[in-house]
Amino acid sequence: MRAHLVLLALTACGTTPPPSAPAAPQSTPHTELDAMDTRAPVPLQPMMALHQKQQMRDHLKVVEEVVAGVVAEDWPAVEKSAERFGTSPQMAQMCDHMGAGAPGFTEQALDFHKRADAIAEAARAHDGQKVLAATAHTLAACTACHEAWRQDIVSADDWTLRTGATLEHH
Repeated sequence: MRAHLVLLALTACGTTPPPSAPAAPQSTPHTELDAMDTRAPVPLQPMMALHQKQQMRDHLKVVEEVVAGVVAEDWPAVEKSAERFGTSPQMAQMCDHMGAGAPGFTEQALDFHKRADAIAEAARAHDGQKVLAATAHTLAACTACHEAWRQDIVSADDWTLRTGATLEHH
């Protein structure tokens, strides 16, 4: 109340009050976590980040299906599931787009998909041991990627600035 009266008195006398210092940025749990997380950021617009998380959950579902398929010796099912996260032109384009603002991310993501191709190859040979070995090799790529990168959710304008890409709505 006292500060308000001083400000009112200064204004009434035609005196401009001194400018106030800019407010310090508020610490939030998210900013605290970001400060602690030493992984490299992958700038993504919210819809891109959601899409990426959906893809990660589907990758886990593929691993679940592959393991169940090996137990049942259902090689066509293993092959079909593994092909969902193998390499394709569409997958390469998506990895390139997602990694546009994070040098090295795209290459690591493409390595993951290339490793996953070996799962389907082993399934075509009806070789459960090779399927499991290829799955373990693929999961090692998952672990390495999650150890190296974190999502950094940014606005469309910030994403464009950080990636040098043209503004698109995804």
